[in-house]
Amino acid sequence: QVQLVESGGGLVQPGGSLRLSCAASGSIFSINAMGWYRQAPGKQRELVAAITGGRRTNYADSVKGRFTISRDNAKNTVYLQMNSLKPEDTAVYYCNVGGLMTGTLAPFSTWGQGTQVTVSS
Repeated sequence: QVQLVESGGGLVQPGGSLRLSCAASGSIFSINAMGWYRQAPGKQRELVAAITGGRRTNYADSVKGRFTISRDNAKNTVYLQMNSLKPEDTAVYYCNVGGLMTGTLAPFSTWGQGTQVTVSS
């Protein structure tokens, strides 16, 4: 079993910043891709940013230049630094982590519980 614990969401004014964290624990042999997704009310879940084991990054066009994804492999943690936040960034943010489990080396892809980000004045 692999568990993810997210933190860092909240209410922020337009133009403000937030930093999300997602820590993975459990039967982890290795972690490859880590990513953040978001889902606004009435909309589909969308990719916000992703980072590979080699630290290659990918961002949605809507967040390029404002958000930065990073990872700490020693802590099995992925971060999302969000700057210049806009009301349209309001959503529930989910992290997703993929890798291999200990013992069987079976692949896993696990979702966090989600954290609410609200951008409003």
